[in-house]
Amino acid sequence: MAGALAARFERGAHIEGEALWQQIVSGRAMPAPDLEGESERQYELTIRNQCLLARSYAEAEITPVMEFVVATRHHLDAYRHYLMGGVLRFVVLAPTPEVVRRRDAGRRDKQVAERFLHLGKVMRDELAGAGLWLDSSALDVDETVDALLEGRKGALLA
Repeated sequence: MAGALAARFERGAHIEGEALWQQIVSGRAMPAPDLEGESERQYELTIRNQCLLARSYAEAEITPVMEFVVATRHHLDAYRHYLMGGVLRFVVLAPTPEVVRRRDAGRRDKQVAERFLHLGKVMRDELAGAGLWLDSSALDVDETVDALLEGRKGALLA
């Protein structure tokens, strides 16, 4: 979805957190349900690197769109810290669990729904009221991007 959103801008860049994390080819600590220790350190490093790239793109007048799982207030605050002085919009795509499972089953490259579905409750508890929450259950990619662009003011974080 982030790539489709970035493609809508005259100049847009998609900064995928997971791809940055996977650049650690030796000693990568995979994310666990409760990030701690090395896994947490690498997660925060990924956030910092996303923000560095976002600043670089923004300075070059290219709109950055970052994609990563942000489940806690602590991690959202890390984005705020690393982007201090810049513009940060926060969006949570929140389709129903049934839709998540169906879409995930249709992926050819990887199925990850069961590993991440528990985060829905964590995110609601931790991040309620932050940014734009969009139930994209009944929307296709283009409709979701349209809704994101229409709701961008609601996504703006102070």
